[in-house]
Amino acid sequence: MQHTPNEILTADQALERLLVGNRRYIAMRQLHPRQSVVHRQHLVQGQHPFAAILSCSDSRVPSELIFDQGLGDLFIVRTAGHAVNDLVLASLEYAVFALRVPLVMVLGHAACGAVTSVMEAHQLPGHLPKLAASLKPALASIEAGAEDALERAIRANSLYAAAFLTENSLVFQEAIAKGHVKIVAAYYALNTGEVQILE
Repeated sequence: MQHTPNEILTADQALERLLVGNRRYIAMRQLHPRQSVVHRQHLVQGQHPFAAILSCSDSRVPSELIFDQGLGDLFIVRTAGHAVNDLVLASLEYAVFALRVPLVMVLGHAACGAVTSVMEAHQLPGHLPKLAASLKPALASIEAGAEDALERAIRANSLYAAAFLTENSLVFQEAIAKGHVKIVAAYYALNTGEVQILE
């Protein structure tokens, strides 16, 4: 389904567009939309993404590919373990305040190395302890020795980050109160390519 740059979507419509694209990706029936030379030139005039995605920097989780979207469709912020700091929060606030995206998704994924390092309490060099510290609050309630601890921790991390955005941003709080934006947490399965919405 094509859309025009000025088309206004609700959060639910934006989420459905992502999930429909993900189903195409799972089936390997991608449309590769909005990737023409003409469309690229059209975007010189400005961007009108219909969703913002905070995802992990992991090379196996490229949002434009797994949702089968094109140029100008998604506003992406990526950090290891989709960790949130002030710059990440400001970037997503820009998407909501200036670009008027109706949907913000926090996308975690299977076998996340950042979460694994925290769960296994690895000794980390350089600035990596700061990354680990930012993830620890989300994982505090997960028992490290449990059989499914890593999977539960990854999902908990996505839910925590989604809640963190709302709790720490007046921009998000006001937009949510006005019904202008919805924040959802999600999980990407590396083996199937499926994105699941977390509750």
